[in-house]
Amino acid sequence: MTDLIRKEHTYQHSIDRVWKAITDQEQIAAWFIKADFKPEKGYAYTFTHEQTTISGTVLEVNPVTHLVYTWTVSGTGGVETTVTWQLSPVPEGTHVVIEHSGISKYPDEGLITTMFNNYSKGWDNCILGLEKYLKEVAHA
Repeated sequence: MTDLIRKEHTYQHSIDRVWKAITDQEQIAAWFIKADFKPEKGYAYTFTHEQTTISGTVLEVNPVTHLVYTWTVSGTGGVETTVTWQLSPVPEGTHVVIEHSGISKYPDEGLITTMFNNYSKGWDNCILGLEKYLKEVAHA
């Protein structure tokens, strides 16, 4: 088992469009989860879905290319992991790399495996949700 989940996808949309979709709280809520989020270093954000709250702090922001924030899921013992987004313009649109690290900080192998698998599936769903959202917005 690795400590790092890495997902990559190329969206057929401009880097500005993709950046706004992953950093604007209203847009995050439209494709992912209810959000209190600002892409500002030091901002304490929350994502909320039913009984689950994800909270953290924005650590790094380089507009349109780089975003890093901590990630703590309620009910999991306060373990803090890190999510990094890298955006790069490519001829087809925007290439996105998402990395989620620090999963080995969970207290036991069973929970590490569970969280790794949950996060990996969750990021796959995010990639698809963002793709669908961007297509709908482009054709609206």
